[in-house]
Amino acid sequence: MSQRSFSLACLTPLVVLTAAFFVLPMARLVVVGAGGPQGVAGYLAILLEPRYRATLINTVLLASATTLATLVIAAIAAIFLQRHRFPGRAVLVAMLTFPLAFPGVVIGFLIILLAGRQGLIGDVTRLLGGGKVVFAYSIWGLFLGYLYFSIPRVILTIMAAVQKLDPGLEEAARSLGASPWAVQRDVVLPALGPAFVASGAIAFATAMGAFGTAFTLATNIDVLPMLIYTEFTLAANFATAASLSVGLGLISWAMLALARSLSGGTVAATG
Repeated sequence: MSQRSFSLACLTPLVVLTAAFFVLPMARLVVVGAGGPQGVAGYLAILLEPRYRATLINTVLLASATTLATLVIAAIAAIFLQRHRFPGRAVLVAMLTFPLAFPGVVIGFLIILLAGRQGLIGDVTRLLGGGKVVFAYSIWGLFLGYLYFSIPRVILTIMAAVQKLDPGLEEAARSLGASPWAVQRDVVLPALGPAFVASGAIAFATAMGAFGTAFTLATNIDVLPMLIYTEFTLAANFATAASLSVGLGLISWAMLALARSLSGGTVAATG
């Protein structure tokens, strides 16, 4: 078999899979989105329709807050875990990354057990005399759920980046009299910038499109995945659901593309 024939044999399954599972469904989604009464202008509904616009803002703000909180928590944990060896470290890392095995519905159920009407937090606050605190079904419950499944992804990425840092740079900074905090601020954190951008983009895109957790918890708030679901199933508004889906996909794709350009093409490795 010639080199050309071998390359063609390897490329054919990739082309078929890409067309069947990515190109054709996306093309169909775009066509359906433009097939409503408003035509192509239906794609502007996500910005012009007050309800859709408010839902978009809620989703973007929630995803942004989740991303920022995740980066702060995961960065501190990842740097500490990668730089220190202690008994039980492997178990701790396994526990921190265990949520990767959970689907969104399970994570939502865990948040309900923690902060729902029969949750642990409510029982504790009631016993302390402060009344039962319930926030599982609010924006804070959804934020906690998104945070729960975002942290493991970011921790693994940053731990891998910390492992690749040149220790000589930190030693040089310390030899010049830099304090431990100055070393972290001026040497370690800037060096981890591409990892922060890459993992932050993944966390943002994941929070934007997360459905299982939102389906379980978002009873008092609107986020785009739930809005798409209700338009598709309850209102049978296929065109609007498709246009909202395209809009959601474009926002997530734009964030990933921006992060890829800023991080030097490392975003794909974080998945």
